[in-house]
Amino acid sequence: MGGRYRIKGDKYPRMRRPRRRGRLVLVVVASVAALGMIGWGTLQLIDVFTGGDQASAVGPKADCATKVTPSATASPAALPQPGKITVNVFNATPRSGLAKETADELKKRGFRIGDVGNATEEFDKKVKGTGILLGPASALNTSLPVLATQLTTAERRTDDARKGTDVDLIIGTGFKALTKKADADKALAALAKPQPTPSSSKKAC
Repeated sequence: MGGRYRIKGDKYPRMRRPRRRGRLVLVVVASVAALGMIGWGTLQLIDVFTGGDQASAVGPKADCATKVTPSATASPAALPQPGKITVNVFNATPRSGLAKETADELKKRGFRIGDVGNATEEFDKKVKGTGILLGPASALNTSLPVLATQLTTAERRTDDARKGTDVDLIIGTGFKALTKKADADKALAALAKPQPTPSSSKKAC
């Protein structure tokens, strides 16, 4: 060989390939990343077709196992119609004729009327509100709520020792008039509607 590549003496030039460590590292990193993406995608496909593993049930999916939904079949206790309720009307105020006037109006609204007159000494001039609705314990969730639609501001009381089914309307000094008939009818209609109650039901996730 001639020129600058001519061999002189007993030393020979060493011919080595250029180092490619940097490229090798990049290839390894890219391979690992590709394998990771393939593995993650495989897990996602498995989760879609199997509905998730057992551990995922601890998360939001667990909520669909038991849900509280309103029951459409729930209904209130059987309420009597006004015509089945006998009301005694007593006046505990100094105003005369108030018991009869109120009893006549209740009769027009469909209630049965029993005794009408002045309140007993226990209540006479001692009822500061609009009135007291008094009945036996059995009337607490039956007759009294129905009568209360006619005087929504009245106080409700029960007497465990009382016999029979009659209820009393004792008119107090704060009384001006019964609830307007239109409003009383709306309250009575709402009282008769079934009220949904929460109930647990299981649904598949």
